Amino acid sequence: MNIPDSLKQTLDNQQQLHLIQWWDDLDETQQASLIDQLESIEWEELKYLLESVETDNAEDQAARAQKAVPPETLVGLDDPVWSDQNRSDLHERGETLLKHGKVGAIVVAGGQGSRLGFEHAKGLYPIGPISGATLFDFLCGQIAALTKRYQVDIPYYIMTSDATHDEVTRAFQEHNWFGLSPNQVMFFKQGHMPAVHAETGKLLLAEKHSLALSPDGHGGMIAALDREGVLEDMEARGLEVVYYHQVDNPCVKICDPEFLGLHRQTDSEMSTKVVRKVAPEEKMGLLVDIDGKTQIIEYSDFPSDMAEQTTDDDQLRFWAGNTACHAFSLDFLKSLAESSTALPFHKAHKKVPHLDESGTPQSPESPNAFKFEKFIFDALPNADVALVVETSREREFNPVKNAEGSDSPATCQAALQSIWRSWLSAAGIDVDSDVTVEIQPSFAIDEAGVVEQKDQISEPVDGELLLK
Repeated sequence: MNIPDSLKQTLDNQQQLHLIQWWDDLDETQQASLIDQLESIEWEELKYLLESVETDNAEDQAARAQKAVPPETLVGLDDPVWSDQNRSDLHERGETLLKHGKVGAIVVAGGQGSRLGFEHAKGLYPIGPISGATLFDFLCGQIAALTKRYQVDIPYYIMTSDATHDEVTRAFQEHNWFGLSPNQVMFFKQGHMPAVHAETGKLLLAEKHSLALSPDGHGGMIAALDREGVLEDMEARGLEVVYYHQVDNPCVKICDPEFLGLHRQTDSEMSTKVVRKVAPEEKMGLLVDIDGKTQIIEYSDFPSDMAEQTTDDDQLRFWAGNTACHAFSLDFLKSLAESSTALPFHKAHKKVPHLDESGTPQSPESPNAFKFEKFIFDALPNADVALVVETSREREFNPVKNAEGSDSPATCQAALQSIWRSWLSAAGIDVDSDVTVEIQPSFAIDEAGVVEQKDQISEPVDGELLLK
């Protein structure tokens, strides 16, 4: 296989001919792969990013954070909007959207479980304390239960990455779509960006036939929705609202009717669920207003003296931690996709393994290259109405991120146990503290579902109560 003349000329113009220096060492499959990677590069965009995008640094972010104030549109747990009557109205409004097929859901599933010691797609991590059911089992199980409850197919859009796509799509086929019908599921893959040597501007190679690539961030979802026909599919299905969440939190209330109802009632374009930070140093992005626009500042970019500020009643002044649960209006998503600058790229100075000029693998001990990525929460300032809603941390935010300590499988399973026991208690069923409980979505996804089926609940067996 020969290199297309036009591609070779482009590489020459961009001073990147080193990327094909081992061409004759490659087989045809490897050559084709390298051509695909090189032809997918937007060279003018990359040049702009290198020249115009400032590297994110603590000083710049701290200066930005100094202008932050708590968000004006924050609806707390004790807000009057949650009166019994209004809560019922919001629930009905959200259910109406669901019943009429106006709601879909997106799960971001591009990450691997490396930090958990699990070298697979994170969605396949076993979190069921008795069954070993995976994160996908619990998440897809919710969609299946909602589909049954509202008698309408709720589409589930699953964003993968280069690292997880094949494994995830294969797992869905092998596990009977995790209880969903195939026409409910649409996979789409986030994009990637090449790593660029910080001093020379040369693109790096991970292998002789492969660029050093990294995912373009969860904000890359917007371009991927457009590029892979997902927005078109959403429009064809008549969707109006899309619920977004990440794959690592089995406690998430997917397509929560009250949240959807409040999103619609306020004409919000992008709504975000938050929980109270447990400590100033907790590693959660913060919802704030800057210059009248709601946005998120990463914990690492928020000055410690501001994070520690308290109110007159000794509560954190900046407490609204990002759960990465959002509701988008479809029109807002489409408007973001139409603008190439709606979500900015962030340039980070990172350590990137690569091949040197002799083809020898190098693992740098200090940052040597720039990576580029987008963040979905950067969409917030683009919204004319951006709503921030507090929710119960114990009920809805117990992610699996770390092998041990906070946000680990152990803390997540403990939270699930507490949730499930509260459902059983509401049904008048008390379970001994030494009994392990697991309630799968096929049995119930909330307290009402357990109460409704309490007569079907048997006694624990060998210290375990598994309801499915």
